Amino acid sequence: MRLIVAAVGRARGSVEQGLVDTYRPRLAGGLDVREVPVAKARSAAERRRRESVDLRKAVPPGAKIVALDPRGRVLDSVAFAQAIADWRDGGIREVAFLIGGADGLDPALRSSADLVLSLGAMTWPHLLVRAMLAEQLFRAQCLLSGHPYHRND
Repeated sequence: MRLIVAAVGRARGSVEQGLVDTYRPRLAGGLDVREVPVAKARSAAERRRRESVDLRKAVPPGAKIVALDPRGRVLDSVAFAQAIADWRDGGIREVAFLIGGADGLDPALRSSADLVLSLGAMTWPHLLVRAMLAEQLFRAQCLLSGHPYHRND
């Protein structure tokens, strides 16, 4: 299954990008990171709308869409891995994880997502969310393959 992260803003050269790059080659199908520019608009609502249009363009047709949002479902690592396994086993070939900008995702994009996922109640920097997501994708792969990276002893 091909995994895509579409995110607002550039991470190039950041410490967080280095963390993402650590996990990219470890993922069996790789991890395709697509960055869209921060929109220039006077209002937060217009910025969200413009950025969401660009994020939607970064998603291949037919891909399962996961919107990262603090109001989403909180899954533990095992449940997250199971969701990925269910999609894989159901014939889903691509999953796109969408990370909005400073103003978040447009409500229309969030409501059209197949899953709205939260990484917890705390607010995380957007660049760090990429790294945390990359690690959780690797952890899911390890769980599904029986690799001892994830232990619950």
